[in-house]
Amino acid sequence: MTMTAGSNLEKILTSGQKAVTCECGPPRGADAEHFRHKASYLKGICEAVNITDNQTAVVRFCSMAASRIMMDLGMEPVMQMVTRDMNRIALQSNVLGAAALGIKNLLCLTGDHNSFGDHPQAKNVHDLDSIQLLHCIKTMRDDGKMISGTEVQGRPAMFIGAAANPFADPFEFRVVRMAKKIAAGAQFIQTQCIYDMDRFAQFMQMANDMGLTEKCYIMAGITPFKSVGMANYMKKFVPGLVVPDSYIQRLRGVPKDKQGAEGIKIAVEQIQQCLEMKGIAGIHLMAIEWEERAPEILKAAGLLPRPKVD
Repeated sequence: MTMTAGSNLEKILTSGQKAVTCECGPPRGADAEHFRHKASYLKGICEAVNITDNQTAVVRFCSMAASRIMMDLGMEPVMQMVTRDMNRIALQSNVLGAAALGIKNLLCLTGDHNSFGDHPQAKNVHDLDSIQLLHCIKTMRDDGKMISGTEVQGRPAMFIGAAANPFADPFEFRVVRMAKKIAAGAQFIQTQCIYDMDRFAQFMQMANDMGLTEKCYIMAGITPFKSVGMANYMKKFVPGLVVPDSYIQRLRGVPKDKQGAEGIKIAVEQIQQCLEMKGIAGIHLMAIEWEERAPEILKAAGLLPRPKVD
């Protein structure tokens, strides 16, 4: 028996309407006010907000605390959990703790290698990977059992998600890996930032052909360019991302103070293209440290106001 989490996100997706999630990263310190300020821009414009878990292996305040703060603001979090830093005891403990706090959405990730972050000398744990964590949470929720076989006293009613990168090589394997995550228990998938629309359309075609879009809700990840510098950086230095030269030329073709507006225009076009693709259940907008522009992007894309579901 699948215990429903009753989350906002789950309700919109199961109703067949296009869902919207955004993202908000905790700060590199204990300044909760800064986090609340960023989060305030996202209130009322999406079903739920992803709270990142020490993204890029950089120390920030923990995603569970940030998720609780977000709930206090009247917003629904998608708490991210990476397996990089914790063994199965700590991971299962955090799942139960999050459920006890009323957190209803969990996104399972393996996490960037520590060598990318600010503590390259730290030990990577990787006791489980994201696929094993998905299976673990599904088993705790549906069967009431921990990995050890111990009975769970108070099952975690979670809506479980995972990430997918449609662009890393080998390309054909990306859909196979996503299929493994869905088989392990992922109920929704949020993709990495999409820039190469043709390649993403191919990815979705394969997902449709394999019947994955009927088993899981796939949300397309969109990150607006702030400038041509950001586009160049993502093209050269972010592994597994494909940034077409046509976008770089477009951004280069406008004055520096207009590049942000052009980046937003590109993001809106991409959202509309993604929503036309068969099997896309929603949009995951990652306006990285640019949360204040998220309402404008979603409005221009025709995704505001958000629907209400009881």
